[in-house]
Amino acid sequence: MKILWKGLGTSLMMVGITIGQTLWGGTWGVYPAAAAQPLQTMSDFAAHPAKESILLGLQKGYIWKYPDGRFYPDKQIVQSQFVASLVAIRGVKETAPVPELPVGHWAKGTYERAQKAGILADVKIDPNKLLTKEEAAQLVFNAWKPYRGVKMKGYTHTGALITWGWMDPAPAGQPKFREDLPVSRGDAAKILAYLWKDKWQLEMGAKWAEEFHRSLKSTNGMLTGEVPKGDNLLYLNVKVYTKDGKVFGYENNGEFRFPLSSVKEISFMAINKIDSSNAALYFYTQFPKLTRENKTIQFSRP
Repeated sequence: MKILWKGLGTSLMMVGITIGQTLWGGTWGVYPAAAAQPLQTMSDFAAHPAKESILLGLQKGYIWKYPDGRFYPDKQIVQSQFVASLVAIRGVKETAPVPELPVGHWAKGTYERAQKAGILADVKIDPNKLLTKEEAAQLVFNAWKPYRGVKMKGYTHTGALITWGWMDPAPAGQPKFREDLPVSRGDAAKILAYLWKDKWQLEMGAKWAEEFHRSLKSTNGMLTGEVPKGDNLLYLNVKVYTKDGKVFGYENNGEFRFPLSSVKEISFMAINKIDSSNAALYFYTQFPKLTRENKTIQFSRP
């Protein structure tokens, strides 16, 4: 898994280092310029439940230790820390004005990137604010709107994120969707790991979907195509639905050939082999135009 993420990790690590430098000097003294500092220093999280998520974030450069080399996984995360991580994962470079923060403010550069990316929509800007689950979940849905759409209706941000599986529910004996509970840095690391992996798989799913799309040919009354070879993480599947009610399936590296007049619909799907999450889903219903419709799973399921 870590090998698969290596290329994307390098570029985002550089963004993370820049953000770390921007935030250095804040009142909570976080995110030094050495965002890619050695991972062997795990004195305060070696036995923590979020250890693997923390290690992933440190390796990829979207979370940071404090200047003393510790991560403090049980310390409540503040808004600017979480925003900085979301900006780093998104790889945002462009900016938009944030008048709430004065010129020269230690967090202004990061918040301007977050503003441009829509991460701060309907959020009260307060870099030092200790985040609750509801506040963190809202930032997540804002950041991930371009990828997975909007949260499910009828849920708070907390309830929707817990239902999606990216936030832990409240401890046993409490209401499952308690929005007021604090979010620790360890909690945040686990949430951010889900985002990192989801962004990576969505990008890979789109890549393989594009390769499949380029393979489709409609010539001399025949429709042909090839399923990409893919990779070790994603299972690729193409289904050809014919007008007589039959369905033909093809997997990684498969090829097909059908009379164009017999084809009713084609679907392309990329699924994560580990957790069965959806990385890409496209449908073709217009022939011979081969126009496709993106149906990749969204937060709000129909």
